[in-house]
Amino acid sequence: MKKVLLFLFISSLSFGQNRDFVFAKGADVGWLPQMEATGYKFYDADGKEKDCLQLLKDRGMNSIRLRVWVNPNEDKASGHCTKEETVTMALRAKKMGMRVMIDFHYSDSWADPAKQFKPKAWEKHSFPELLNDVYNHTFDVINALKIAGVTPEWVQIGNEIPGGMLWPDGSTDNWKQLGQLLNKGYDAVKAVNKNIKVIVHVDEGNNNAKFRTFFDNATAQKVRYDVIGLSYYPFWIKKDYTEVIADLEFNLNDMVKRYGKEVMIVEIGGEDDKVENTYQLLATAIKAVKNVPNNKGIGVLYWEPQGARSWSHYNLSAWQADGKPSPALDAFKE
Repeated sequence: MKKVLLFLFISSLSFGQNRDFVFAKGADVGWLPQMEATGYKFYDADGKEKDCLQLLKDRGMNSIRLRVWVNPNEDKASGHCTKEETVTMALRAKKMGMRVMIDFHYSDSWADPAKQFKPKAWEKHSFPELLNDVYNHTFDVINALKIAGVTPEWVQIGNEIPGGMLWPDGSTDNWKQLGQLLNKGYDAVKAVNKNIKVIVHVDEGNNNAKFRTFFDNATAQKVRYDVIGLSYYPFWIKKDYTEVIADLEFNLNDMVKRYGKEVMIVEIGGEDDKVENTYQLLATAIKAVKNVPNNKGIGVLYWEPQGARSWSHYNLSAWQADGKPSPALDAFKE
C-alpha cells in the first residue's frame, strides 16, 4: 500500500509539473529603449498609438529577451544595453506579467559567430583574471536585477558561440579554457538564484553536425548548463524555411536525446516584406519546438520584431512601415 501511495504521490507531482508548464513565446527587444528615445511611435492595427510591449503581449507573447554589453557606447544601433538600461527594461516587462531572459554577450558591442571581441577593459587581462571578469560581471548584472525585484527565468552565457567567446582565450581552439569560462558564468547565475535556467546558445539551429560538435566538446569539458539555445534564420543560409524545417526538427529532438537538456529557439526571424512566408516560418518553428517530447521544447523568441527597417535598416524585423506590427506575428497567438 505504501508503494502504491508513493507512486500516486510522485505521479501527482509529475502531473502538476506538466500542468504548470508554460511555453515561452516572446521577443528580443534590445533596441526598444533607443527607438523610443529617438521618437519612434508604435501603433496597433486600428491606428491607435500603444506601448510596444503591450502590442507584443496582445499577439500572444509572454517573454522578453534583453542583451547586456559590458561598457557599450551611445550609438543608436550598436550601443546602449548597459546594466542599468537592462534593469529598467526588465522591470517594465515584469510589470506587464512577462518573463525575462538575459543574454550576456561578454563584449562592448555585438558578439556573434563572426566576432567575439573582449570588452576593452578586459583586453589585457590574464586568463585567471578573465575567469573572474566573467563571474563578477554576470553576478553583478543578475544581482542588480534581483535587488530591483526581477528574477530572470533564463540567462544566456554568451551569444551565438559556435566558435567560443572572449577570443582568443575562450575560442573553441582551446575548449579547456572555454569550458572554464562557461562554468564561471553558470556559477555566477546560480549564486544569485539556483532556479534560473542557464542557456548555452549556438547559431544555425538546423545544422545538427555543428551542434553535435559543440555540445560533445562541452560535455567532455563538463560544462554546466540547463538549456540548449538555438538561432534559426533560414534567410542567412539562403534557404526557404521549407527546405530546412525537417533539419530543425531533427536537431531539436537529437539534442534532447543526446544531452538530456531542454531546447529553445532564442532567436528567429523572417523577411519583413514576405509576411505570409514569415508567418508560416514562425508557425512551423513553434510547432516543431512544441512537438519535442516531454515538454523539453520550451519556447520560441523572435529577434527584434519591433526593430522596424525604417529605424534599424534591419530587414528581418516584423514591423510595417506604418509603425504597426506585421500580421506575421499572429503566429504567436496560436
